[in-house]
Amino acid sequence: MMKTYILDNKPLVVKLMLAALVLGGGAIWLAGSSVAEEAATASAATGRPALTVRTAVLQEDKWSETLSANGSILPWQEAIIGSQLQGVRIAEVKVSIGDRVRRGEVLATLDNAIRQGDDGSPQGKILAPDDGVISSASANVGSMPQAGSELFRLIRKGRLEWRAELTADELMRLRRGMKARVMLVGGRTLNGNVRAISPSVDPKTRYGYALVSLDDSNGVIAGAFARGTFDVSGARKVRWLPASAVLQRGSQSHVLEVDAEGRVHERAVEIGQRKEARIEISKGLQANVPVVESGGAFLTEGDLVRVVKE
Repeated sequence: MMKTYILDNKPLVVKLMLAALVLGGGAIWLAGSSVAEEAATASAATGRPALTVRTAVLQEDKWSETLSANGSILPWQEAIIGSQLQGVRIAEVKVSIGDRVRRGEVLATLDNAIRQGDDGSPQGKILAPDDGVISSASANVGSMPQAGSELFRLIRKGRLEWRAELTADELMRLRRGMKARVMLVGGRTLNGNVRAISPSVDPKTRYGYALVSLDDSNGVIAGAFARGTFDVSGARKVRWLPASAVLQRGSQSHVLEVDAEGRVHERAVEIGQRKEARIEISKGLQANVPVVESGGAFLTEGDLVRVVKE
């Protein structure tokens, strides 16, 4: 009698079906990945702007670089005036502080108006040695000043100047004839030029001084505090960009150039003086090359931008 054996193949069938599903899924995933990559490549190729920007190019102007200092208004030169006679009373005082006098004008008379000096010059009068302004008057009628003692002090020509206090490094940047602007308390501004520069500084304070001749000091009081600036640049020509166009990464400065296709490229630059919202570009950028004016911090190398036409 023949026996019939029935094999249970269900587990095998299930395994085959699962294998088919896995292989089919892998094929679908590979196909899907390939399509996604192609789409990404196509998107990059067509280029979608990352940002809308304005561009700027190098500008060239004359900038003035200034050096600030504090100081005081002082007489240009003061003449000390006294009597050459001993034991002679002052008969009359003809001037007072603040008076403007002319050379040779009588400032005071003495009791011995007819007495002559050894050189034949009249000694009965005290005369102004120069044009100027009387800054001090200690002569009194009836007093008997000693020979050579101070009776008057005269600001020669009425000229005042500004004495600016500066460090050694600052003094070395100055030159005779440099222009200066002096601001007084109250807002009045005076123009002048550097007349003299001290060759040394005080070893205790580490400050020296520069003397500035003032073009017009009428109405200014000697001894007044004043703040001023020196033009130390010589009005040199400077190439500059808006400060917003210059990016900083550590100690390195750079800008983002925009090429003909609208893509940005980093360009290292060297910067110099700053003035308000502008910054000097001393090296690294060619003229007429457009750079991103603002918003560069949101862009990276090779990004596509849309340039706003002004």
